[in-house]
Amino acid sequence: MEIPLTGGCQCGKLRYEISEAPRLVYCCHCTQCQKITASSFSISVVVLEEAFGLTAGEPRVVQRTADSGLTYARWVCPDCGSCVTGAPRVAGTLRAVRAGSLDDTSWLRPTAHIWTRSKQPWVMLPDGDRQFETQPDDIAGFLGGADRSEE
Repeated sequence: MEIPLTGGCQCGKLRYEISEAPRLVYCCHCTQCQKITASSFSISVVVLEEAFGLTAGEPRVVQRTADSGLTYARWVCPDCGSCVTGAPRVAGTLRAVRAGSLDDTSWLRPTAHIWTRSKQPWVMLPDGDRQFETQPDDIAGFLGGADRSEE
């Protein structure tokens, strides 16, 4: 992985840069992420808020109440609708960036999975990855990532 990381929406009008290595790469298997991504789960990389910066465009903020009951704000491109980032309000100084919005995804390797009770039955989780049936009790601590990767 080369720092800075860069990424953006599908149409390219919303662009960002990340100035640090992610603290955590995780998958969320909740039913809302399945609907939002039209897939089996979402993959996010967690970085400090100060390491994330928009370089082009202005996002539209969409808020929803997650399965956990927390308010979750997503930044989407107002033109193409792609979600590039979001975070629950308890995350504070952290930002979860949608991994699929990165320009280079070749280095991605999730090491944690949340909301596994909602995962599709055919999804097999790697041995050794942290797994949570719902959301971790200490979501801010979880998002802070005890397994910071410098790959």
